[in-house]
Amino acid sequence: MRLSFTNARIVCPLAGERPGALHVVDGRIVAQAPDGAEAIDCRGRILAPALTDLGVFAVDKAACRAGGIARVGLMPDQAPVLDGPGIVQRAADMGKPELWVHPIAAATRGLAGTDLAEYATNAGAGARAVATGRGWIADSGVMRRVLAYARDCRLTVISHAEDGGLAGHAVATEGEAATRLGLPAAPAIAEALAVARDLILAEETGAAIHFRQVTTAAGFDLIRAAKARGVSATCGITPAHLLLSDNAVSDFRTFARLSPPLRDEADRRAALAALADGTIDILCSGHDPRGPEEKRLPFADATPGMAGAATLLALGLGLVRDGHIALPRLFDLVARAPATLLGIGAGTLEPGMPADLALIDEGAPWQIDADAMPGKAGNTPFDRLPVQGRALRLFKGGIEIR
Repeated sequence: MRLSFTNARIVCPLAGERPGALHVVDGRIVAQAPDGAEAIDCRGRILAPALTDLGVFAVDKAACRAGGIARVGLMPDQAPVLDGPGIVQRAADMGKPELWVHPIAAATRGLAGTDLAEYATNAGAGARAVATGRGWIADSGVMRRVLAYARDCRLTVISHAEDGGLAGHAVATEGEAATRLGLPAAPAIAEALAVARDLILAEETGAAIHFRQVTTAAGFDLIRAAKARGVSATCGITPAHLLLSDNAVSDFRTFARLSPPLRDEADRRAALAALADGTIDILCSGHDPRGPEEKRLPFADATPGMAGAATLLALGLGLVRDGHIALPRLFDLVARAPATLLGIGAGTLEPGMPADLALIDEGAPWQIDADAMPGKAGNTPFDRLPVQGRALRLFKGGIEIR
């Protein structure tokens, strides 16, 4: 297990960019070229940390391989729910040997929002964080106990930022698009209310909280202010909420039926600004593949979710080309930061780190095709979009994943 990647454009979230070589011995990065190593000529292409996709809802090996993803943080919304040590341990084994799966345990039993799960035993079985799942915990007393217990177990709480009382059964954001289409809609302030309450509770308990997706200007303002006060708060977003507004649902296309729903153009621009100024910590795919039986329905009846793992890298590289972020910052968002949140030593190219590597042709052109996407389903709101950038080769612990 000795590899030398030569003639590479090495991109590390911590060290920036440099031309040169990178060496691997027994699955880990080393500083010096080993004797007898297999040479891999990168031909000037990007060699970067493989992606860690935080908050996926399915273990989808083919989609992850296509997207340069070596690790996923698996949400607890499974069947059965990841709320016990046996289930958590089985989930951690699901991806072997092609994919590292890091389970995120349920914050409450059955994700019902009432009784707390056993955090310590679940952590011992492999859980890397706890989450409220696709829903918000309405009871503030329960949420306070969730945060306090997670703090004592040194686990981050991953929260869904949407006040259920306001969101109800809405399928869109209140505004011109929802009114024109006659869709059940909720005000965007539902997000800020949820963020505000959970930030106050996190600050009071001293817990670490991560909002899996924040998508509104008001939400970003609250996160900025909390960080300035020293609250241990982070947030993520998907490419869909950075690149699409609620105009994307104007033809009732259910591939754009997401949770949280797409926002108006002002909030989309606020999201890009939050990405640029560092308010957003993690870029995730929101991978939630849905088949035709769940999407070929009237918009209000379709199941929310999108397949995003295979397109995360290409859409992220598009953000770099458009000048929103620098290349090392992209790999901080998709590799180092999510690994850090999960307490995993990964996501950088420093000596001693696992050799989870992606060899990337950033200029390779292709078109996103929902009917031909690798993985369990292709329900992407970016169907037919021309993009650039592919993971040519993927290495997990120094072993190539084909």
